Amino acid sequence: MATGTAIEVVMPQMGVSVSEGTITKWLKQPGEAVAADEALLEISTDKVDTEIPSPGSGVLQEILVPEGETVEVGTLLATIAADGAAAAPPPPPGPPPEPAAEPEPAAEAEPSAHERKEPGPTQEPRAAAPEPGSAQTSGNGKTFVSPVVARIAAEHGVDPDTVQGTGRGGRVTKKDILSHLEAEPGAAAPAAPAPAPDAAAPPRPAAPPPPAPPVPAGAGEIVEPMSAMRRGVAEHMRRSLDTSAHVTTVFEVDLTRVVNIRQKLKPEFQKSYGVNLTYLAFIARATVSAIENWPWVNGEIRGDTIVRKQFVNLGIAVALEGGKGLIVPVIRNAEGLNLLGIARAIADVAERARTKKLVPDDVQGGSFTITNPGGWGAIMGTPIISQPQVAILDVEALVKRPVVIEDENGNDAIAIRSMMNLCLSYDHRLVDGAYAAQFMKELRENLEGWGEDDY
Repeated sequence: MATGTAIEVVMPQMGVSVSEGTITKWLKQPGEAVAADEALLEISTDKVDTEIPSPGSGVLQEILVPEGETVEVGTLLATIAADGAAAAPPPPPGPPPEPAAEPEPAAEAEPSAHERKEPGPTQEPRAAAPEPGSAQTSGNGKTFVSPVVARIAAEHGVDPDTVQGTGRGGRVTKKDILSHLEAEPGAAAPAAPAPAPDAAAPPRPAAPPPPAPPVPAGAGEIVEPMSAMRRGVAEHMRRSLDTSAHVTTVFEVDLTRVVNIRQKLKPEFQKSYGVNLTYLAFIARATVSAIENWPWVNGEIRGDTIVRKQFVNLGIAVALEGGKGLIVPVIRNAEGLNLLGIARAIADVAERARTKKLVPDDVQGGSFTITNPGGWGAIMGTPIISQPQVAILDVEALVKRPVVIEDENGNDAIAIRSMMNLCLSYDHRLVDGAYAAQFMKELRENLEGWGEDDY
C-alpha cells in the first residue's frame, strides 16, 4: 500500500482461517534498499513459515513491529520510502504544552485529588496523538488494544490498563496478556453474583485449577518459546489422537521392478523434463491408483455421515531442517496426474516448503497424506492421521536383503531383493482392518507389478 511517497508493509492475509502472524526475521534493516517482490521478512503462522515480498521498490524507512511479536492481519509492519523520494524525516516535536494553572489553595478539610483517585490539577497532560504503533487511548481514557488482546482480556477478567506492555510505545500485545495470565494465575474472570439457590438444580462442577506456572530453567537447560508452527503441530497431533481410533497395518513390498524401471527412466526425466524421479513418485502414483477402488481411505467423517470424495488431494509431508516444523503441502487432483506429473508436483511442493514460499491455502484441503521418514533410514512407523482425514501412508527405507522367492518352475530360491515396509495408519471408526489390508494389498500389487509403460 502506497501513501504519498511511502509504501506501507502490512501483515498479509495468509489464508481464510489465519488471523495473525509472528514476525520471525527481518531480512532487511532500515536504510537498506529493497526491490519490489524481493524477500523482506519472514513470518510464522500456525500453518506455515513463509517469506513476505516487498510491495514496492525503495529504501526501508522504519520497522514498526520487531522480531518475535505476534500481530493481527492488516497491522502496519514497516514503511518503505519509494524510489526517488528521500526518507521522510521524523516529525518535528510539537510545541511544549502550556503549563497548568497554579491550583487554588484547598481547604484543609477537603481531601486532595490523589486521595479522591481523580486527576489532580498538576497532572501532566496527555499528548495530542500517540506515536505510530504505540498504545492508544479511547475517549474514555482506556488503553486501545487489538481485538485479539481485548477478547483474551475479557475472557479472563483482566483490565489491559493493568498489564505492562512491551510492544512499540508500550502497546499491550497478545504475548503480554498471556504472560500476565501465567504470572497471575488468579487473574480469572470475576464470578457473577450467585443466583438464589434452586433446590431442583444440580450442583455445578468445580472449576478446573489454573495451570501451573512454567518451571524456570535449571542448570544446563535452555528454554525457548514454541514457534507458531510448532504450537500448531502440537495442537493438531494431540487433537488427532483424541479424535481418531488409530490402527496401523504394515505391508512388506518388493520394489525390485520399480528400482530397475527408475534406473532406466531417471536420466530421461532429468534430461527431458528437469525432474528428479524419486521412489516417492512411484509410490504416490500407485497409491492414488489403489484409492480408486478403496475410496474410504480417502474419505472423511462429518458428524454421523461418511463423505466419499471423487478426487484425491494428496498431502506430502515435508520436514523442515533442524526440527523447526512439519509442513504438509497438498497436490490437488492427483488422480489426474501420471508418473511425470506427480514427480514434478512433489519436487515443486517440497522446494517451496523448504524455501518458505508456501501460503496457508497450499496446506489445506488434503484428503490423504504420505509421509516419508524412510529417507533417513527408518524401517517402521505408526504415523498420526492428519485431521479430518482418515488415513496416512508411511514410506520406510528401501533396503536390499535376502528373501525367499519362487523360480519359474515353482521352486523356492533365495535372492537379493530391494524391499520396503509401507505402514498405513487409519481411523478404525470408518476403515476396518480388512478394508485397510485390501487397500494395501492392491497398492503392493501396483508396485510389484509395475510395467514398462506404466508412466
